[in-house]
Amino acid sequence: MSERIDQRAPSETDSGPASSPGVPAPPPGTRRRPSSRRGETIFRSLTTGSGVLVVAAIAAIGVFLLIQAVPSLLANQADFLTFPSFNTGDPDNLAFGIRDIFLVTMFSSVFALVLAMPIALGVALFLTNYAPRALARPFAYIVDLLAAVPSIIYGLWGILVLAPAILPIAEWLNANLGWIFLFADGNLPVLSGTIFTGGVVLAVMILPIVTAVTREVFAQTPRFQIEAAKALGATRWEVIKMATLPYGRSGYIAGSMLGLGRALGETIAVLIVIRASTSPMGFSLFDGGYTFASLIASAASEFSQPLPTGAYISAGLVLFVLTFIVNALARLIAGGKVNG
Repeated sequence: MSERIDQRAPSETDSGPASSPGVPAPPPGTRRRPSSRRGETIFRSLTTGSGVLVVAAIAAIGVFLLIQAVPSLLANQADFLTFPSFNTGDPDNLAFGIRDIFLVTMFSSVFALVLAMPIALGVALFLTNYAPRALARPFAYIVDLLAAVPSIIYGLWGILVLAPAILPIAEWLNANLGWIFLFADGNLPVLSGTIFTGGVVLAVMILPIVTAVTREVFAQTPRFQIEAAKALGATRWEVIKMATLPYGRSGYIAGSMLGLGRALGETIAVLIVIRASTSPMGFSLFDGGYTFASLIASAASEFSQPLPTGAYISAGLVLFVLTFIVNALARLIAGGKVNG
């Protein structure tokens, strides 16, 4: 005996609206309330508006810097990119360039990153793989608290305490590795106003950023990967090498790039520690000079005439573009679009 097969499509009058597999259907007769739709629309509008507002603010800052910098760049009588000094004393005879400023900024920031990256990696691995839970949490809080110390405190500590303490190290490097341009004489035997001291201070300042990002990424390593490595008889270091480091490599690099962006824009501590040098930048860590941020801060009280002020704004524009590129690259790496 054949069975009759009802081929009618399910309707809302039978058992409510059709639902996707695995998703429970709403009770029959349930309808979305107008108030919930209205709330969702308002929330979506607020979030979209917030995102647009941030983008518009960044674009407005860039346009402002560009408009203010163009007249001074047109009046500049030197090459802006290659001229070593920044002379804005005579508004009718502007001659300024960013070569030395750019070199001091990059040398101090990259040197700080080289010092901070291995320490941050070690701290993050210790907190996520070796430290007991009772110790890991308070130790992480202590490291994070380094970010709460004001910049001026770091500057005073660097110039009064750190510089005399690391002077023997600098003298040893100069005596034994002075043939390398990075450790040439520079401003030695005085170390209280050099890139070397400033780089160490910046390394301490960016350490919480790099450590926090790296720690969070390592803590999210899939548990099944760790258990699989242990099941194969791997030691703890082998587990880290096979599971934790490959998974967290892009996050570690992204955190380091964010730390680099922080170092590029640091102002007060660098202004105190890295003092201006009367001689051109000689590509040595023992040279002094200005970074972009410290140069602008040191002359802020003299912003009274349009053309000299525009010259400093042009330096700020370069710093704005540089930090924007660094942070954008960090976001790309964190999003997995660039392999670490």
